[in-house]
Amino acid sequence: MSSYQDTLDYLFNQFPQYQKIGFKAYKADLSNIQFLCESIDNPQNNFKTIHVAGTNGKGSVVHMLGSVLQHAGYKVGIFTSPHLVDFRERIKINGDLISRDFVVGFVQKYTPIFNKINPSFFEWSTCLAFHYFDNQKVDVAVIETGLGGRLDATNILLPKLSIITTIGKDHQNILGNSTEEIAVEKGGIIKENVPVVIGSQIKDEALIALQKIAKRKNSTIHFPHQTDLIDTDLKGDFQLYNSCIVSKAIELLKTHFQVNEDQLKSGLQNVVANTGLRGRWEILHSNPLTIADIGHNEQAVKFICKGLEKINCKKKYVVLGFSEDKNIDNILRMLPKPYHYILTEATSTRSQSSELLNTKMKGYPNTIEIKNYKKAFLWAKSKATNEDLIFVGGSAFLVADILREFFPS
Repeated sequence: MSSYQDTLDYLFNQFPQYQKIGFKAYKADLSNIQFLCESIDNPQNNFKTIHVAGTNGKGSVVHMLGSVLQHAGYKVGIFTSPHLVDFRERIKINGDLISRDFVVGFVQKYTPIFNKINPSFFEWSTCLAFHYFDNQKVDVAVIETGLGGRLDATNILLPKLSIITTIGKDHQNILGNSTEEIAVEKGGIIKENVPVVIGSQIKDEALIALQKIAKRKNSTIHFPHQTDLIDTDLKGDFQLYNSCIVSKAIELLKTHFQVNEDQLKSGLQNVVANTGLRGRWEILHSNPLTIADIGHNEQAVKFICKGLEKINCKKKYVVLGFSEDKNIDNILRMLPKPYHYILTEATSTRSQSSELLNTKMKGYPNTIEIKNYKKAFLWAKSKATNEDLIFVGGSAFLVADILREFFPS
């Protein structure tokens, strides 16, 4: 494994990864990550961390927090998933991707040890991130859970603050069928005597479940204030909820990090520039207006539909694809029928069949099935005028394919 590409192929192909095979990659305990981190002297204990979970918004909140702390002069590590164009998007310091050489060197050095337990792709990635942040002596790392929380590989952290952004129905084959069950899994990141911020949209049985966990862990719950709304360069109304969470988090972290009001506002207004975050209501082109968003569950699609409704244009072309493990019936009922839908498939092996999707959308008058995502996007471009809109969504994998093929940077 002398080259970066060989190393990536090894990581992607030798070990199960959720991004490729879904729930079969999920490991229901923390023994692997504990072994890996102990093998390299527990690097995660050598820097301060903030731990973020949630059905939607956690990636945006991680990048917002990273941007604010970076703007305040701190050296900030960010660990998120999935990546869209480059694996190294998962691991960044002050917006700079981890170097290819560091990735190669880490895998070469630790393969003989790690192979004893055959860890997953995500366990490899998590351990790599912890080691890199320790090696580069970050002041703080903002860490996103990969899936759930209680049994997620990132959950060996003892953070200064935990954050749970939203609770919605997603990954139910792993996390549970009710919002209460899902809340219990995500609430697993709540630690003894560590405060937790809970998003204002979390209510009813999900909130009750989190309150019970927090009480048991002697963790104080804090809620964001809607009066703390701060504009951000991440577009979409839902980002205002996220900015409130970040405002509350910065308030609670004041004993660890000094951030003034100007730094908070400037950090939130420069998230993309500071961190390179992509795929969140991202405007890809202006003529015609072309937008992509990785939101892929009921909660996210509801916000996306509201955002699309606000855009004044002649026709709206939606390049749409889903993953096969999603229950899309409720999502499809949200989609406005007058839009023009181009039904397609991402390159991921988990993609929903465009033929099946077409069958499910027979009641929609303006649909066309184009299995190849490149041809689907080009078809939309050929039809849309400068007075129209093109939207790409339904699946992070589809957005990733479109970005990689047509908008790589």
